[in-house]
Amino acid sequence: MNPSRIFILRPVGTALLMAAILLVGLVALHYLPLSALPVVEYPTIQVQTLYPGASAEVMTSSVTAPLERQFGEMPSLNQMSSTSSAGASVITLQFSLDLPLDVAEQEVQAAINAAGNLLPSDLPAPPIYAKVNPADAPILTLAITSKTLPLTQLEDMADTRLAQKISQVAGVGLVTISGGQRPAVRIQANPQALAAYGLNLDDLRTTIGNINVNTPKGSFDGPSRAYTINANDQLQSADGYTGAVIAYKNGHPVLLSDVAKVTQSAENSKLGAWVNKTPAIIVNIQRQPGANVINVVDSIKKLLPELQTSLPAAIDVQILTDRTVTIKASVRDVQFELAVSVLLVVLVIFVFLSNIYATLIPSLSVPLSLIGTLAVMYLCGFSLDNLSLMALTIATGFVVDDAIVMIENIARYVEMGDSAFDAALKGSKQIGFTIISLTVSLIAVLIPLLFMGDVVGRLFHEFAITLAVTIVISAVVSLTLVPMLCAKLLHHSPATDSAGRMQRFEAHTRAFFERIIGTYGRALVWVLDRQPLTLLIAALTLVVTVLLYVLIPKGFFPIQDTGVIQGISQAAQSTSYAAMAQHQQDLAAAILTDPDVESLSSFIGVDGTNLTQNSGRFLINLRPYDSRHATASEIIRRIQQETNKVSGVELFMQPVQDLTIDSTVSATQYQFILEDANPTEFAAWVPKLLQKLQASPSMADVASDLQQNGKSVYINIDRSTAGRFGITPATVDSALYDAFGQRIVSTIFTQSNQYRVILEADPLLTHTVDALGTLYLPSSTSSGGQVPLSAIATFTEQPAPLLISHLGQFPSTTISFNLAPGASLGAAVDAIKDAEQQINLPPSFNTRFQGAALAFQASLSNELFLILAASVTMYIVLGVLYESFVHPITILSTLPSAGVGALLALLITGHDLDIIGIIGIVLLIGIVKKNAIMMIDFALEAQREEGKSPREAIYHACLLPFRPILMTTSAA
Repeated sequence: MNPSRIFILRPVGTALLMAAILLVGLVALHYLPLSALPVVEYPTIQVQTLYPGASAEVMTSSVTAPLERQFGEMPSLNQMSSTSSAGASVITLQFSLDLPLDVAEQEVQAAINAAGNLLPSDLPAPPIYAKVNPADAPILTLAITSKTLPLTQLEDMADTRLAQKISQVAGVGLVTISGGQRPAVRIQANPQALAAYGLNLDDLRTTIGNINVNTPKGSFDGPSRAYTINANDQLQSADGYTGAVIAYKNGHPVLLSDVAKVTQSAENSKLGAWVNKTPAIIVNIQRQPGANVINVVDSIKKLLPELQTSLPAAIDVQILTDRTVTIKASVRDVQFELAVSVLLVVLVIFVFLSNIYATLIPSLSVPLSLIGTLAVMYLCGFSLDNLSLMALTIATGFVVDDAIVMIENIARYVEMGDSAFDAALKGSKQIGFTIISLTVSLIAVLIPLLFMGDVVGRLFHEFAITLAVTIVISAVVSLTLVPMLCAKLLHHSPATDSAGRMQRFEAHTRAFFERIIGTYGRALVWVLDRQPLTLLIAALTLVVTVLLYVLIPKGFFPIQDTGVIQGISQAAQSTSYAAMAQHQQDLAAAILTDPDVESLSSFIGVDGTNLTQNSGRFLINLRPYDSRHATASEIIRRIQQETNKVSGVELFMQPVQDLTIDSTVSATQYQFILEDANPTEFAAWVPKLLQKLQASPSMADVASDLQQNGKSVYINIDRSTAGRFGITPATVDSALYDAFGQRIVSTIFTQSNQYRVILEADPLLTHTVDALGTLYLPSSTSSGGQVPLSAIATFTEQPAPLLISHLGQFPSTTISFNLAPGASLGAAVDAIKDAEQQINLPPSFNTRFQGAALAFQASLSNELFLILAASVTMYIVLGVLYESFVHPITILSTLPSAGVGALLALLITGHDLDIIGIIGIVLLIGIVKKNAIMMIDFALEAQREEGKSPREAIYHACLLPFRPILMTTSAA
C-alpha cells in the first residue's frame, strides 16, 4: 500500500490542500497573542487589611487569625500564607491549578463575609482582596512627578484619574500607589493644653466626629413645590477645622487651634517613594494570574494618552518600568532564530543533494508545516511565546527529516535511471511506512511531556502540543506534497552553462559522499566483526550515562535577564522612618553609579506591599541588553559591592523573572520555610541555621524574615488604681490610639473621592517614652476629671516582633537565598539538609521548600522517571509497529551513547541539568532513534524482499540511508 499514490496522481488537489493549510496558518498568525511564557500560574488571591496603629501581635490575633480560620475551610486551597506587621495584615491564598480564578474569588468573598463579626468594629475599611500574586513583579510602573505641585495633589490625581481607570483594564489585578501622600486633614493635639482646659483626647475625637458629618436630612413637600434639605454640616479643609469650637470653658469658646495644630497634609506621614532620588508618586500595576502581559500593557499604554489629557500640564507621567520591552525583544530573537534555522536547514539540503529542484521541495515543506501549526495553536488558545516558538524552532530539525528521507529515496531511484513519476511512486511506497513509524515514535517520545503534572507540566504542555502537531503536519506534507513535487520537478535536467557547472558540483559532491560512505562501510565491517566488544562498549556507555546523571549539578530553570532587578532593603529593626528614608536615598545613590543602571523606583513605609518600617523596596531598570556587556546577575554582584559601602542597611537583590512560582516576596530568589507551633524557638534556632548557610560555598545573600527584636513599650496597667479612678483598659487603649495611632476620626466626602481626618498627639511632644506620662485620661472620681497615665501604669521597654508569619495557620519563618556564582540549586538544597543535621534542628520544626525550590525538588524526583517513561513508551509503540520484542530494543540501544554526549556537553559548557536540559535529552532521544528506525526498516526490507542474511541486511541498511542520516543529523 502506498499512501502517497493518490496525491502523486492528483497534483492540483494536493496543491490546493497545501494552499489551504498555508492560508489558515497565516490567518491564525495574525490573531495569535504574544507573551513571555504559557499561562502556568496558580490561581492566587491576596487579602489585605489595614488597621493603623495596631501592633504585629494585635494584627495577628484580631485580624489575621479570624480570617485564616474562615479561609482554611475553603476547598481547593493549596496553600495559605500570611504576614502580620504594624498596621497591616496580608494573607496570600494559592488555589489548585484546576480551579478557575473567578470561582476562587467567590469563595474568598464568602469567607471574608463570614469572618466579619469577629473582626474589630473600628477597622477603617473591611478586608480587600485582589486577584494577584504578590510575588509577581509589576508589569508596568508609572512615575508621577511635578516641579510645582505638592505630592498630596499628585497622589489625589493619580488615584482619581489614573489608578481607577487603569484598574478597569481587562487583566489588571492590582494597582497600588506608593508614596503615601493621600490628602488628609491632620490634627496634632497638645495633650497638656487639652488637660489645661479640662479636656482629653477622647473628648476631642468625639467632638471632631460631630462637627463634620454628611448624613441624610430629608425633604419636605409643599402645596406646589418640593424641597430637599442640605446644610453646611461638612468641613472641607484644614482652615474650616482651625476655627471650630470644641468646647466652652468659663463662658469662653475653646477653638481647635487652641489645643492642636491643624494642617492639610498626608493621611499617612510614614510613607515615601522616589524616582531615582526625586520624591514622587509611584503607580505599580500587577496583572491577574493567567492574564497576557503584553495585551494588558498594550491596553494600558493605549489608554494613557487619554488619561494624561485630564491631568494638569504641570504633572509629568513617565513609564519607568515596562516588562514587555524585554518580552517582545526575546520573542523577536526567537522568531529570528526560527528563520535562521529554516535557512540553515535549506542550505544543508542543498549541500548534500546539490540539486536546486531537490532543495526547493523541502524549502516549501518546512515553512508549510510550521505555518500550518499556527492554526492549531490558535484553536488551542496558545500564544506566540518563548516556549512555543522554541518548539517550532526545534521542530524545524524534525519536520525536515521526513521530507529529506522522502526526497533522498526518490532521488536515488531517479539516479538509477527511473523517470521522476515512477521514482516518486516507488520511493514513496518504500519509505511511507518508515515516515509513519518516525512520526508515531516521535509523538510517543512527547507523551511523558504531555502528561507532566503541576506547574512544570503546565509550562511544557503547550510546548509538547505544538511540537507534536508540527510533526504530524510534517508527516502529512511529506506523504503528500513532497512526492508530488518530486514527480514534477526532479526529472528536469539543466541545459545552460551555469547548469553545467551545477552538474559538475553535483558530481563532485556525490563522489565526496561516496568516499565517506566507503570509509564508513569499512569501519562498519570492523565493528560487525567484533560484536562482543561493541556490546561491551554499549554497556559501558549505559553505566557512564548513569554516573554522569548522578554527578552532574542539578537545576530548575535558567535565570532570565529581563532587564529589571528587584531589591529589598533592610535596616536595624528599631530604625525610625526618617532614618530609613535616608538609608533608602543612600542606597539609590550607590545603585545609580553603576553604568548599566538606567533608572530606579523605591518606596518605604508599611502599606501592605512593604510590611515593616525598617525595610524598603527597589525596582531597578537596566539599560537595554544590546547596550550593556553584563548580565543581570553580574550587575547585581557589581551593585552589591557598592551598596555594601552604605552603613546601617543591607540590600538584597534578585533578577525579576517571567515565570513566578512563589506566592510571597522574599529578599532573595529561593525560599526555605521553617514551621514550629512554638514561635519562641525561632529566636534560638534560626540564627544558628543562618550562620551555617551563610558559610556554605553554594549559597549567597542568605536572609531571613525573622524580626523579633523590634523595640516596644509595654504599659503595665495597675487595675486596682485605675479602678479607683473609674478608668478601664478600654479607656487607656482609646487614649493611646488617639495619641499615637494616626487614628481616623472623621471623613470628608466629595463627589470624586473621600478624605480622612487624622488625629494624633503633636509629634514634637512625643519623641520619647516619657511622653506617655503626659497623656491624660478622663476620670469619673478625680476632682480635676483628668488623671495622667503615669499615675495608673508603669512603662518598660522590651523587644517585640515587627513581623509575624504564618503558613497554613502555623507560625513560620522564611529563609531565602541566591545561588553563589557557579553553584547549582541541587547543591544548595543539599547544603540546607546538611546544615539542619549539623545543628541538630529539633523535631518540632517542620521544614519545607517554597516556590521555585519546591518545584525543583518535585522536578528532580520526576526527571529520571520522565526519561524512563519516554523510553518505555517508545518501546511499546515500536513493538506494536514492528510486531517484535527485539527490534525496539535494537532501536533504543543507541540512547545511552546519546545520553553520554548530552551530559558531557552540559558539564563542559558549565550548565546544570535543569528542566530545559531534560526536555533537550527527551528530544535527543527522538532524534537518535529516528536514525535507528530507518536502518531497521531498510534491513527488514532487504531480508524480506532480497532474502539477505541479518548481517548482510544490516550492512546494506546502514550504507543505503547513510546520506539521509547525515542530512537529518546536520539539519537537526
